[in-house]
Amino acid sequence: MLFSPLTLGELELPNRLVMAPLTRVRSGEEGVPNALVAEHYRQRASLGLIVSEGTYPSAGARSYAGQPGIFTPAQVAGWKTVTDAVHAEGGRMFAQIMHGGRVSHRDITGGAEIVAPSAVAVEGVVRTPAGKQPYPVPRALHTDELPMVIQEFVNASLNAIEAGFDGVELHAANGYLLHEFLAPNSNIRTDSYGGSPENRARFVIETVNAVVAAVGANRVGIRISPEHNVQGIAETDADVRATYEVLVDSIAPLNLAYLSILHHQPTGELVQDLRNRFGGTFLVNTGFGVVTTREEAVDLVAEGHADAVVVGRPAIANPDLVRRWQEGLPLNEPDSATFYSTGAEGYTDYPFFESRNS
Repeated sequence: MLFSPLTLGELELPNRLVMAPLTRVRSGEEGVPNALVAEHYRQRASLGLIVSEGTYPSAGARSYAGQPGIFTPAQVAGWKTVTDAVHAEGGRMFAQIMHGGRVSHRDITGGAEIVAPSAVAVEGVVRTPAGKQPYPVPRALHTDELPMVIQEFVNASLNAIEAGFDGVELHAANGYLLHEFLAPNSNIRTDSYGGSPENRARFVIETVNAVVAAVGANRVGIRISPEHNVQGIAETDADVRATYEVLVDSIAPLNLAYLSILHHQPTGELVQDLRNRFGGTFLVNTGFGVVTTREEAVDLVAEGHADAVVVGRPAIANPDLVRRWQEGLPLNEPDSATFYSTGAEGYTDYPFFESRNS
């Protein structure tokens, strides 16, 4: 079943393998996707769906040097060359819209201030063009600013459709802005967007509704990572179920294209309960610490735990991953030393099976 078609929104996917959003920082100082980026995604067009690396919707939303944006005309035009290349190969592609929140630094945002739900810094250091520096204390967003931030997501989503993407994925995972609102240790607000699970979920719910109103529910997915305590997030067992039940129950009636969950136990009670609450197309990803194997992906779909499986590192190293897994062919191994470099090495030079054995 992993290699059978799947309806996702208004798309018909030829298989149930989804390329994870993977930060690769090849888009230069101005955040404009280039020919190298287009070639990288074109090579992987046989995957059922490609989700782009996180794209920032405003200067202050950028988390990484070299990360692509989707708010300037040049960035939109750059992405159009990418989606054209993917579509020419018969592929389908969603843009992940990602506001980095407190996971950034002014040296990355070009001086734009770092904002978050609350003035609570991430512990540790961030890699900037000037070297590693401590994460700054972000400025807490004022309540009356939140509609403007939501509008950034809306504008970015409209830009994505203009750039030829088939839809957008809202990034509410991995410690970035939307996730920061959900988590009790990064959101210590005392207004209607903080405190209770209902209040902490409010900003994400409003963002989803606004984007759906702009581009249509069939073009919108969302990625969440409950209990994924990275980049300063600390979600406890007692709180996480209440928070994510509120979130999923609130967005389920919208009939989104999909819900994508990153979790180390995709078959566990929490994840499967959220799937049942959502009631629509459901994607799972086993997480940063574990590489998804062919056997696991096959079982997750065959046993009814997910409609599709999101894969990261296998898709990095194997542009023809669908064929390799379908035919039981050997895999290229990913080179982690080149994940965040700037050139073609480790990006577009992983061989297809034929070229490796010619």
